[in-house]
Amino acid sequence: MQRNESIKKLRSGAFDLCIIGGGASGAGCALDAALRGLNVVLIEKNDFASGTSSKSTKLIHGGVRYLEQAFKNLDFAQLRQVHHGLRERHTLLANAPHLARPVTLVTPVFSWLEGLYFRIGLWMYDRIATRKDTLPASRWLSRKAARQLLPGLTERLHSAVCYSDGQLDDARYCLALAQSAAEAGATVLNYAAVSTFEKNDQGQITAATLTDQLNREEYRVQARCFLNCTGPQADHIRQLANPALPPRIRPSKGVHLMLPLSTLGSAEAALLIPKTPDGRVVFAIPFDGKLMLGTTDQDYPTPAQEPHLEAGEVDFLLKTLEPYLQNPVAKTAVSGGFGGLRPLVISTERQLNKSTKKLLRDHEVEHDPASGLFSLLGGKWTTYRLMAGDALDAVCEYLNVDATCTTDQHGLAGSEHFSPLVAIQLQEKHRLPEDVAVHLAHNYGSRAFQVADLTQADPALGQRLHPAYPFIRAEVPYTVRNEMACTLRDVLARRVRLELLDWAAALQTIPVVADLMAETLAWPDEEKNRQVEDYAGLIREFMAAAGIRSGRGLTRE
Repeated sequence: MQRNESIKKLRSGAFDLCIIGGGASGAGCALDAALRGLNVVLIEKNDFASGTSSKSTKLIHGGVRYLEQAFKNLDFAQLRQVHHGLRERHTLLANAPHLARPVTLVTPVFSWLEGLYFRIGLWMYDRIATRKDTLPASRWLSRKAARQLLPGLTERLHSAVCYSDGQLDDARYCLALAQSAAEAGATVLNYAAVSTFEKNDQGQITAATLTDQLNREEYRVQARCFLNCTGPQADHIRQLANPALPPRIRPSKGVHLMLPLSTLGSAEAALLIPKTPDGRVVFAIPFDGKLMLGTTDQDYPTPAQEPHLEAGEVDFLLKTLEPYLQNPVAKTAVSGGFGGLRPLVISTERQLNKSTKKLLRDHEVEHDPASGLFSLLGGKWTTYRLMAGDALDAVCEYLNVDATCTTDQHGLAGSEHFSPLVAIQLQEKHRLPEDVAVHLAHNYGSRAFQVADLTQADPALGQRLHPAYPFIRAEVPYTVRNEMACTLRDVLARRVRLELLDWAAALQTIPVVADLMAETLAWPDEEKNRQVEDYAGLIREFMAAAGIRSGRGLTRE
């Protein structure tokens, strides 16, 4: 994945398929298309996974909330969604074992009747899961057993039920999809925004003009077919292709915040809060050395504007968590967080006024006969591969190509020869601290050795980016050269996740990352200073919106 090479390929000729949008669905479609033998180009106006796909709850799951709604409301569409998610769960875990792993979720209950209710529901959840899935079955725990898993739980609980789902690093997983697509023959390019479409005499799209967001150059891409995978921005592309199309996406905002792991006392088990005032479930999940708490659900009518974690949302989430804790957690413990958007699909006028939490997280492949544009609408992370398969089935039929989906058996970049021994081998070969070796193994899989090898040529690259975290300097030039990282935020928000985990630490790390990127990319001082100023200002905006003062959250627990 080298940006200049992708631009050369973009200019060299026409493609079978142009995919617009480099999130999970777009990158998944690019991989599927390349494996089917199509000449495909993937374009993203920002960075890969810069929107919805890096701001999820980071679970691979069928959705226990959907299961409850399915039976309460006799809604078989919700039940189908659960089945799809559980069917895909084992595939996502198997195809990128370095980026995804099982997680135990504990639901505290405060009476035997409540426990029985959840136990029956989770028994049904187990039954829906495919036989290929090897995650442990759900079980009912005593109070003592529950507090052994999560020592921070309140002693007031009666008991708990627990079950297993999957967890992933969403931004890195999306990047692995884009890398795998490139290695399968796709052309992938970030920071290229569609500005206009060209059409033939029949009104069918034949080409698109792209504007490079880094240098303002323009490129032209020709393709036989165009596929819109832009999530919350899908209506913008749809109406750029055909202004007569009605809106189909209703964006919903969800936020998460980061707390110390000591809040619940476990780096392995997570908490599911089944009842909240807004009718959702809330998760408290270990992620990269922090406890991630979320999410919320509210309408967000301006999808072009990045959502922030706001002070009122921090208060809501902490208040929701407090009844389940032995000791309350103060707002001063919040070190970071993020806001994201769900691309919920509306199919009728009635759904315009329907509560967002009641809209189905299903997907739809739309074909506009007037412009020829295909759009992949809705969906969620867990079912990205099914979404891509459905979209490519439709595209292949349109292009008269006889090829089937094979992504269920395709390991992603970094999974080659990966094993749990990679972290130990990194420690032995490169004398890395244990936490650094584990981090590299989880982030890069079998390719972690390529990152670590840079420290042999230049021992200074083995230094940590921040003393409280396992991220090292070698990751910066590696991600620039091999993963198309172009900006400070690409590195600190998505290649490593420090922006999400700890805003104050990210601010302190910016100068070091800027120096390393400037050296690798030959930035002039003007460009380096602009990036530092812009990114530091953005993080300060996040902190101000959430009511977090600079200097907090510098301790990794």
